[in-house]
Amino acid sequence: MTDTSSDNPSRTPGEQCAPGEPVAPRRPYEVDEYGETLDDPWHWLRMRDDPGVHAVLDAENRYADAILGPLNPVAGVLYHEMVSRIQESDSTVPERNGAFYYYTRTEKEKQYAIHCRRHENLDAPEEIYLDENDLAAGHAYFDAGAVEPSPDHRLLAYAIDTRGNEAHDIYVRDLATGQILDGPIANAHAGIEWCNDNHTFYYITLDRTMRPYRLYRHTLGEPIAADTPILEEPDAGYFLGIRKTRSRRFIVITSESKTASEEVLLDANDPTATPRLVEPRRQGVEYFTEDHDQTLYIITNDDAREFRLVRAPLLDPGLANWTDVVAHRENVKLDDFDVFRDFLVVYERENALRQIRVIHIRNGDNRRIQFDESAYTVWAGENPEYNSKELRLHYSSPVTPEIVMDYNMETRHKTLLKKQRVNGYDKKNYTCERLHARARDGTRVPISVVYRNTTPRDGTAPLLLYGYGAYGASTEPYFVANRVSLLDRGVVFAIAHVRGGGECGRAWYNAGKLMRKRNTFTDFISCAEFLVNHGYAARGRVGCMGGSAGGLLVGASVNIRPDLWRVAVANVPFVDVVNTMCDPTIPLTVTEYDEWGNPSDPIAREYMRSYSPYDNVVPRRYPAMYVTAGWNDPRVQYWEPAKWVARLRAMRTNRLPIVLRTKMSEGHGGASGRYDYLRDLADEYAFVLRELGVVR
Repeated sequence: MTDTSSDNPSRTPGEQCAPGEPVAPRRPYEVDEYGETLDDPWHWLRMRDDPGVHAVLDAENRYADAILGPLNPVAGVLYHEMVSRIQESDSTVPERNGAFYYYTRTEKEKQYAIHCRRHENLDAPEEIYLDENDLAAGHAYFDAGAVEPSPDHRLLAYAIDTRGNEAHDIYVRDLATGQILDGPIANAHAGIEWCNDNHTFYYITLDRTMRPYRLYRHTLGEPIAADTPILEEPDAGYFLGIRKTRSRRFIVITSESKTASEEVLLDANDPTATPRLVEPRRQGVEYFTEDHDQTLYIITNDDAREFRLVRAPLLDPGLANWTDVVAHRENVKLDDFDVFRDFLVVYERENALRQIRVIHIRNGDNRRIQFDESAYTVWAGENPEYNSKELRLHYSSPVTPEIVMDYNMETRHKTLLKKQRVNGYDKKNYTCERLHARARDGTRVPISVVYRNTTPRDGTAPLLLYGYGAYGASTEPYFVANRVSLLDRGVVFAIAHVRGGGECGRAWYNAGKLMRKRNTFTDFISCAEFLVNHGYAARGRVGCMGGSAGGLLVGASVNIRPDLWRVAVANVPFVDVVNTMCDPTIPLTVTEYDEWGNPSDPIAREYMRSYSPYDNVVPRRYPAMYVTAGWNDPRVQYWEPAKWVARLRAMRTNRLPIVLRTKMSEGHGGASGRYDYLRDLADEYAFVLRELGVVR
């Protein structure tokens, strides 16, 4: 199981690798993919019950401990720094929901949130209605996927995942007595929505590929086995989702793929009412609805690449009756919207920055809320009250810790409610910039950069470049207190807003998916080169970081330009693209065809193979790497990073350390407890800082 041979003669001074580097054995295996026969000697690592798999992963974890062992003092300092910056005992700003003010808080040395409320006013006695720490006791992993009080606030439905595989168990608790009235409802999606009768709710179960696909109605006191199935999504490319409109009149069921959606309205006042279809699905058309009086407001990309906001009569809401409220604009992407009694709130994106527009429904007054920094993000709170004139907002930038405010939509006045306190941090000591690199085809790619003012801009500083670039998701430039440990050690931190993400709209996303996916990787490389060429970083002291699809970005970029990076961090990376996409039995694979390509198309399959990190490892020098995996991960199976590391070890011509850490009790998101997360992050940062030459 281990390689005890002498160092590779191509190893250069300063490179280090602990003895006993694991070597995963090869086993002959030929994969028949759509008529092509391919050799995959590490295919066997996907056999969960094979003792050899556990032996490999255990050996990898021991090797990671050996590599990181000398860095324990550095990691310890980093961990204590990160903990010292946060308010270990803290509370969110309460939000009114009916007769209660709801909030969560944390307590020192406790891993998870405590859910609280106060009746009618903030001076009322605190009621703890759910303590995640109690539910997490005895579990290595814990996530409360949904916490939903009933409309009369007497009951609580909650969904918990104790395995990290995103299959939840649903329970219902009487908040007066603490008694569990129902549950567990197993193998459920996190979403739960109550009917207004206070004893009926809807939930969604998962199929064998972990796809949310079947909607059920449950009545308290009735056997779970007798629950009524309301609808089922037969298309393996679609997920079911559930939400309640802010007016609380309707429960909305969304069938959604990567490129299309369809919504059904359920009357929240009548659980027996017939579901009402808004508009039949059409390939390439997405829409999402909210109600207001006798009107539906709908955001859609129908005849509008960057989306438009329309309205339609509630009783006849089909496409023929859609009329524009906010028309399509080529350079402004409509991300989302909210509906209140008197106001529409539209979340827009222009020049890669989030904008918020408030529209008065009665008089049509229409204006944006202004923000000043060159790189920032802003997002809405829960805002559960339909009749409210106050819009709860959260604001942050790479140098500005989170600010919570209420914006009065009538008077346009902002009320500061809370500033995130970060111990030992002074914003004046740091600089944030929004830059643009030129991609290979001339496209301007935004970069958000943050560094300490004392860091030289003379081409000598180390750089850590982060990226994602998939699914049209935007990587927001917000403040992260943990990164201060990097900045204070002279590291420049940057986010490359590459194509495939959503920062510059749907056209930006489309330019980095399917048969144009390679733009994502070359954009990332162009951003790194720009920062080096303009004195933000030293050549040879550049690191890259990404997770999941961002791990694919890291893996592909390392294959294309291995000389550019000194260190790479790939968390739960999607790196075995072709093999995964060719196997529809793997959880969630079929839903990904619209993002990466359908492997039944030989042109699409060959294009995926051209960038798949696992398939493009060749004999060459590779940077040091820190790779993670989760045994229970349903999104990126543990064997993808394991296979990739095995091939890297077999092919590379140098001996910089490559470590693989597989968490056997976790899933896609890593450690669930806030202190456990910081311990893992401290190890990761220590490894990066050593490889960038910041610490020894």
